Amino acid sequence: MRDLSTGPRVLLKRLRELMAEPLEPQERLDQIVQQIARNVVAEVCSVYVLRADGVLELYATEGLNPDAVHLAQLKMGQGLVGTIAASAQPLNLSDAQSHPAYRYLPETGEEIYHSFLGVPILRTGRTLGVLVVQNKAQRNYREDEVEALETTAMILAEMIATGELKKITRPGIELDLTRHVAIDGDSYNEGIGLGYVVLHEPRIVVTNLLNEDTDQEIRRLADSLGSLRISIDDMLSRRDVSMEGEHREVLETYRMFAHDQGWVRKLEEAIRNGLTAEAAVEKVQSDTRARMMRLTDPYLRERMHDFDDLANRLLRQLTGYSTSVAGKVANGDAIIFARAMGAAELLDYPRENLRGLVLEDGAVTSHVVIVARAMGIPVVGQAAGVVALAENGDPVIIDGDDGKVHLRPVPDLQVAYQEKVRLRAKRQEQFRALRSVDPVTKDGQRINLQMNAGLLVDLPQLVDSGADGIGLFRTELQFMIASTMPKTEEQEEFYRSVLNQAGKRPVTFRTLDIGGDKVVPYFRPHEEENPALGWRAIRLALDRPGLLRMQLRALLRAASGGELKVMLPMVTEVAEIRQARELLQREVQHLSKFSHPLPKKLQFGAMIEVPALLWQLDELMQEVDFVSVGSNDLFQFSMAVDRGNARVADRFDNLGRPFLRILRSIVEAGKRNKTPVTLCGEMAGKPLSAMALLGIGFRSISMGPAAIGPVKAMLLGLDVGMLAEIMTAAIDDEASRVPIRDLLKRFAEAHNIPI
Repeated sequence: MRDLSTGPRVLLKRLRELMAEPLEPQERLDQIVQQIARNVVAEVCSVYVLRADGVLELYATEGLNPDAVHLAQLKMGQGLVGTIAASAQPLNLSDAQSHPAYRYLPETGEEIYHSFLGVPILRTGRTLGVLVVQNKAQRNYREDEVEALETTAMILAEMIATGELKKITRPGIELDLTRHVAIDGDSYNEGIGLGYVVLHEPRIVVTNLLNEDTDQEIRRLADSLGSLRISIDDMLSRRDVSMEGEHREVLETYRMFAHDQGWVRKLEEAIRNGLTAEAAVEKVQSDTRARMMRLTDPYLRERMHDFDDLANRLLRQLTGYSTSVAGKVANGDAIIFARAMGAAELLDYPRENLRGLVLEDGAVTSHVVIVARAMGIPVVGQAAGVVALAENGDPVIIDGDDGKVHLRPVPDLQVAYQEKVRLRAKRQEQFRALRSVDPVTKDGQRINLQMNAGLLVDLPQLVDSGADGIGLFRTELQFMIASTMPKTEEQEEFYRSVLNQAGKRPVTFRTLDIGGDKVVPYFRPHEEENPALGWRAIRLALDRPGLLRMQLRALLRAASGGELKVMLPMVTEVAEIRQARELLQREVQHLSKFSHPLPKKLQFGAMIEVPALLWQLDELMQEVDFVSVGSNDLFQFSMAVDRGNARVADRFDNLGRPFLRILRSIVEAGKRNKTPVTLCGEMAGKPLSAMALLGIGFRSISMGPAAIGPVKAMLLGLDVGMLAEIMTAAIDDEASRVPIRDLLKRFAEAHNIPI
């Protein structure tokens, strides 16, 4: 066999010419294997393509029995070809028939060939097929020969990826690249989205594979690597990157990869085999990813993302790639796929075209998820590996109810989900019909249903949902999506817009809840082992009083002549409320001094999220005009469970007796002190848990706008007095083993209450 490395440039050039010629797919594939065999003086060249059913089918051959094409098959992991496909590693044998994985296929006539070299056909680390050359003489192929054949396999990967082989695929058979894949994730926001994949960080498709000048391509690579290293060093030296922590660890990993000489040598070797610099990066990235995907060490597998990101940065340096967000979703029905993304990045996409968001990372409380909820789009998180499996434009269904992603769904599944969407739309119409109906229970109790918000895009839903007002306006979202600190005038204009759009409906503004996991880009965070329990919210605001005073001044000016409701997050001691009230009073005096009109009515409240307040309830209620229970954090801190940790987040039930007793004690304290009490956490947004809240005495709850219709439908059929009696007995019954959740379900079923 002639040295493969002596002629890869000639071979690649001829293959590119074949790809451009107007040939039928089978004829093109037949000529490709002929060219490879001729160029490398191999007696056999064969291409096996991976089907959706895990079978590798012979699609073309030069040297084996031509009648075996589309008949010869091996399962994934079966035979030498199946072993290569499963491992994504080349197999180089001087005597193939002595290998334990050898599988004799009598229809091919390959028994007379001894030496065997097979390489996987890879794209983004995924095996699409196997390319094989064989000779009668026994010999081992050299490493540079293996490298050259891997380079040739890139052409075949592109041919498979473009879908050209569909024309010669037998009816009823699908190729692996087009097969349906179901990915289980976590439900971060309910809803069903049907659309097409838009990769937030799209892979750059390298179309120019063949280089004309090896030395020039190596110089291009060196220049781009130099620029990449400088940009990483620059990021590491910036003041907003702390000396320790996860962010720095990722950048340090990037720097390690960028300076790795083994990686650089592989890139240069691929260029010397005839590839352009960008094609070399794509090839080495795909090879490395294929190997790392099969590692069992979780730390090393995690580094795969870092390597992918670094390789993509290098590709962008080489190609000068850039694209506008608007261009990504020009065709509408976009479902964004991302490993992770910021809240501001999501807002860059045109809202009218978004149908869903899929994240590999993130948490239900992350900023981008909060913004997605405000935009009313379904979200699935923790969908491991989904970005690598998807291609731009792939059809996809996202099920935010069950936390599932169906990539390239089969027609029957599409029909089923289209019916599900129609049923949801019909239900939403029924809920919209309740918009003007007063939320009064069956026994005459008026319930105050409010909605949570945080952005101007939320405000139209205030009227659409029929909410009584905004029970929680998260002011930090304006700060999180801004690249610089919003000035007092900008904040004032924003708050005034919120109040104007709300009209006569009340708005409760929560002061800044930043710090911890809520990092703003222009505010240097402190590294903390337990950020949720650390320097955040009112703690940060009291330590930086200028920040809080600026916000309070903007709120007072925005609400001039009207009503203003402000509440403090993460209060631990009543003394903190007194300190914040003093700052508020200073701003009132300052504005009065300069004759600025003030709000006609000012209400000052606090959130109950920290368990320490449970032993200060009466003192708290006398100090404020109202309180609001943040059930998300209160449950997390009471049960000592990190809601971002999948292992413990669902370990305890928020409808369990301990937590319901805590909530009931807050309601009772409010009644004793005649202080209004609202709950604005996730519990309020689900009909069953909302029913429990009403049963223990809550008469004001705040939730996402989409939840108001279902919750109102529930309470219209509820005799809350009857439920209260049953719940009081059940919560106080220490001997009972019946879960409260089951009791509520039975009650709803017995009284025909929709939950």
